[in-house]
Amino acid sequence: MLQKFIGDRQFYRQLLALSIPLMIQNGITAFVNMLDNIMVGAVGTEQMTGVAVANQLIFVFNLCIFGVMSGAGLFGAQFSGKSDHEGLRHTFRFKILAGILFTGLGIALFLFAGKPLCALYMTEGESGLDAAATLEYAYEYLVVMLVGLLPYTLTQCYAGTLRETGRSVPSMVAGIVAVLVNLCLNYVLIFGKFGAPAMGIVGAAIATNISRVVELTIVAIWTHAHKKDVPFIKGAYRSLHIPKALVKQIIVRGLPLMLNETIWAAGMATLCQCYSLRGLDVMAANNISQTFLNVFSVSFKSVGVAIGIMLGQILGAGQHEKARRDCPKMLVFSVLVSIVTAGLFAILAGWIPSFYNTTEEVRAIATMLMLITAATMPLDAFANATYFTLRAGGKTFVTFLFDSGFVWVIATPVAMILANFTTLPILPLYAIVQCLNLIKCLAGGYLVKQGSWVQNIVDQQ
Repeated sequence: MLQKFIGDRQFYRQLLALSIPLMIQNGITAFVNMLDNIMVGAVGTEQMTGVAVANQLIFVFNLCIFGVMSGAGLFGAQFSGKSDHEGLRHTFRFKILAGILFTGLGIALFLFAGKPLCALYMTEGESGLDAAATLEYAYEYLVVMLVGLLPYTLTQCYAGTLRETGRSVPSMVAGIVAVLVNLCLNYVLIFGKFGAPAMGIVGAAIATNISRVVELTIVAIWTHAHKKDVPFIKGAYRSLHIPKALVKQIIVRGLPLMLNETIWAAGMATLCQCYSLRGLDVMAANNISQTFLNVFSVSFKSVGVAIGIMLGQILGAGQHEKARRDCPKMLVFSVLVSIVTAGLFAILAGWIPSFYNTTEEVRAIATMLMLITAATMPLDAFANATYFTLRAGGKTFVTFLFDSGFVWVIATPVAMILANFTTLPILPLYAIVQCLNLIKCLAGGYLVKQGSWVQNIVDQQ
């Protein structure tokens, strides 16, 4: 019985080889992002808020790019699994062309409508906050950040394709170097150290852009210097040809992924707004909790990405029974990782809020929110793993309903009703919404067990 849920040494070696580099890269990125916020916050409240507003827009752009890359990535992982280098080369070209197109559209939108979009986030009448100045800071930061959008997109093209071939280390190294460059340049350019002018938030934007160019340079040079290891890059730019049938399939299966990322992000923002109705203390406490959750959740979320890649390769190789056998082991491993992470998160929950210069009430609420999050973290991990399992088989519309559908049909309505029509305190309200993930887990478990995701999509186009 245990053999169904526990793999051998080779199984875990392969899974960890994909997961650990992602954990390291994403963990360092999340940690440095926290330090960035602290440094920008030292410049001024309006500047910090302006940067946060601009980053909300850039976050939506990044999710759109992630969705575009994921659609092609479904085919890339399966092409890699069947050692079809020509097919993988076509998906890489699709990523490059689609990425450039969407980046161009994003830059145009931000240039012509960036200020009105930033204004949507401005709340009039907040004590001590100059809305007009904040809007100017937000737009100023956004315009400078546009320079780094194309390098970011191209990095996703290279790094994503490398991961689909099972090579996560190059992008991990590039990511680590990039965040360290970003951190150092932030210190120099924001505050004007070592003879550099103090540029404030513009310096922060320039530092981010330079770090993105550094990341792209590293990952691109490695890829082109190791053509024997990654044959898909041979002749990748000699032609822009992509078979029409493949383009059609990528668009059909990829569109739900792109929509899912955007709609899901909107749902998360709405949930936070519901919690904020319980007062500014709750809003501040939830910010503390979510900031550190982003660091700790890197563990099981990286395992989820690795699951999607491994199962995609197995399905691409036509080993359907192996995919069925390995899937339960992967799901169990993801949950076990989350249990360890949740335990550490719970232990540190009472200490983490002390980093912040805030009231004891905010610290107490933050601690309780983190404890509730830790208790429900295994549910998040299981749901995340089932999402990537279904996606590996090309069930993108199902994952769209599973992810965004759950947020907007179940989680958000429940939160809105409880927040607006009851006097339920924040802690039980938050706990109820978090426990709703049990419904998502049951649905995900049923869909995975049903087995319709076990299919080779690259042989269908």
